[in-house]
Amino acid sequence: MPKRFRSAPLVLAATYAVLTAVIARASDTFVYFGSHRSGPHIGFSLAHFDSDSGALTNPEFLMEAQAPAFFVIAPDGRHLYTCNSGRPGGVSAYSIDPHTGALVYLNHELAGGADTSFISLDQTGRYALAANYEGGSLAAFRLKPDGALGDWTAFVQHAGKSVDPQRQTHAYAHSIVTDPTNRFALVADLGLDEVFVYRSNATDGTITPNIPAFVRIAPGSGPRHVRFHPNGRWVYLIDEIASTVIAFEWDSAAGTLKQFQSVSTLPEGFRGANASAELEIHPNGRFLYGSNRGDDSLAVFAIDPATGRLTLVEHVPSGGKTPRNFAFDPTAKWILCTNHGSDNAVVFRVDESTGRLTQTGKPVSVPYPFCERFLAVR
Repeated sequence: MPKRFRSAPLVLAATYAVLTAVIARASDTFVYFGSHRSGPHIGFSLAHFDSDSGALTNPEFLMEAQAPAFFVIAPDGRHLYTCNSGRPGGVSAYSIDPHTGALVYLNHELAGGADTSFISLDQTGRYALAANYEGGSLAAFRLKPDGALGDWTAFVQHAGKSVDPQRQTHAYAHSIVTDPTNRFALVADLGLDEVFVYRSNATDGTITPNIPAFVRIAPGSGPRHVRFHPNGRWVYLIDEIASTVIAFEWDSAAGTLKQFQSVSTLPEGFRGANASAELEIHPNGRFLYGSNRGDDSLAVFAIDPATGRLTLVEHVPSGGKTPRNFAFDPTAKWILCTNHGSDNAVVFRVDESTGRLTQTGKPVSVPYPFCERFLAVR
């Protein structure tokens, strides 16, 4: 096994006292951060978040990991799955101690392509789905009873290119998520300007093209991340290159998408380079948020409850440079945004009536953060 993927029991033992101290300061919610680099003392860190006050503690180093990028925590709160960026890429699995938050490395598996950039779980929690950005492909893994990654159950290679001579020279699969029925999986491919629709089989984990197999969007858009509205009727896509959010009607019976709106994530009159990144929908279904790397802002939109159409509410400075990912805390009263260009994380209070954001407290230092995830303390 490559050295960089070994478990670190000595490190875990040495940091147990630190973890206990973190818990002692408050006992509400853990926050995991991944540092998008490699090397000694680089990997995962753990902080605590107080969902009453919005206070975020300084994260403490947890364990080394090879360039952990986008990661997810299983619904049972006992396992974490991350992408490992760069070459050769792949995904890694960890178990979580629900009381201390400590991670124990389980295993690493290659995903069939370089720079694995996105991972999700299907609705049953029995399969992990990964998108290889540089590889332009996707893979599915069966999860073992102990939470470790098992064998591939599917692999699909995309091919082709689009109009941008720098960013779209070949396929760049950027995300994969299953729909609420778990019968379909959507894949946003930045390099092809297409959102693919696959049929997902929860019995054997296979993934096969739907008919029709994809929907095309405006050339040069660069689709990145996809989110389903809580009602299951609408799908929203954020485009990295064009800095837009596209709204679709979703037919859950046929697995088809029909575009009905496209809006900019940028303030009117913005000039300069920008790359939109993350997209999240408030659990109440009334608001949508997107991050802008360049404008360094979070865009806030209201969602019409009858039509799904978006109306701009505001743009809020992200509190740093190059905001990549952000997430709601378990109460959905707060958003935590990581700015990987300024090595910090910033907390925003969410106005549940208007969707507006208000920064709370000072930025917290986090080394080159890529992703963040909350987990309730048990």
